[in-house]
Amino acid sequence: MDSYDLQNLLLHGVDEAEHEPNVESIAAWTTSMFVVELPEHHVLKEDLLPYAYQTRDSASCNIASQVAVSAKNNLFESQLNFLESGAQGVNELKLILEELVTAVVEQVNSGFMEEGQGLDASIVESWCHITENGGYHDAHSHPNCSWCGIYYLDAGDCELNSRSGVNRFYDPRNCANQYHDAGTQYLDATGVWDFVPKSGQIVIFPSYLKHSALPYFGEKDRVVVAFNCVVDRIEG
Repeated sequence: MDSYDLQNLLLHGVDEAEHEPNVESIAAWTTSMFVVELPEHHVLKEDLLPYAYQTRDSASCNIASQVAVSAKNNLFESQLNFLESGAQGVNELKLILEELVTAVVEQVNSGFMEEGQGLDASIVESWCHITENGGYHDAHSHPNCSWCGIYYLDAGDCELNSRSGVNRFYDPRNCANQYHDAGTQYLDATGVWDFVPKSGQIVIFPSYLKHSALPYFGEKDRVVVAFNCVVDRIEG
């Protein structure tokens, strides 16, 4: 908690030495998100991008997962075991992602863990998206897991000005937008945060956070690997 000097709020004539209030800031219900630049990206992409297209070419339909089919347009979604393959580079990526999420959740939970306790993140579902011109994925969250991530294998022609292909995250505070004045500027009246994909980046976020992939317009495909994690305790 942060302490603030509120001398300017003291009533005129009050003895500051005796009556200065001590106000503390409490960061309640914050939502932690993390962005990582993957140093191994260019090496992994050489193996994983062809594997993504091989997966699409061998699928019998565009939404192979058969999950929320009507929420997706002009994109391919693999089955939910993309990172279970023995293809070159796949297991390496899975281990990297699990290590990253483990580091994230240990940081977020550091104030709540018992002494000597550790955490271990495991990917339980993973899939690839290949989005073509005009493709999108409606707003959703991810059940049956605690943390999620998106690895941008090839961001294609995503860009911020037109919001082409950006991942939009929605404010989880349901009533935060019910009223706005000068005192709520910190809330951001839009209620959304737009993340512009960049090849080689990974965004990690809690599963309850609703998000979408806005309509993508580009000559290249937008290719991502998404994943869901569960986290177990490790006793020291």
